[in-house]
Amino acid sequence: MAKRVLVVEDNELNLKLFCDLLRAHGHEVLPLCDGRDVLAQARTFEPDLVITDIHLPGVSGVDLIISLKGDARLSAVPIMAVTAYAGKGDEERIREAGAEAYVSKPISVLRFIEQVNALL
Repeated sequence: MAKRVLVVEDNELNLKLFCDLLRAHGHEVLPLCDGRDVLAQARTFEPDLVITDIHLPGVSGVDLIISLKGDARLSAVPIMAVTAYAGKGDEERIREAGAEAYVSKPISVLRFIEQVNALL
């Protein structure tokens, strides 16, 4: 059965790649470039999974994760964080914010889909 995946990524190439991969695996996708729209969009879309970049314009991905996890209607939705800037302590900080999974860029397509499947 198709799952609904909300993808938040400001890089158009990455956004297209993630969405194409998800659609190829039968999922319904809502792509967003701006993290500031996420809460309202997520409440309407009711995703089964949220995939978010950590470095976004207007809002940090960590703050976004905290907001999603703090929302009663969205708190149970698993979150996969994707980032190119994996520094020491980043993964720990991202997981503490509430992300269930963490994938560094450039992504391995296989690892990306494995993580998605594990969370769904």
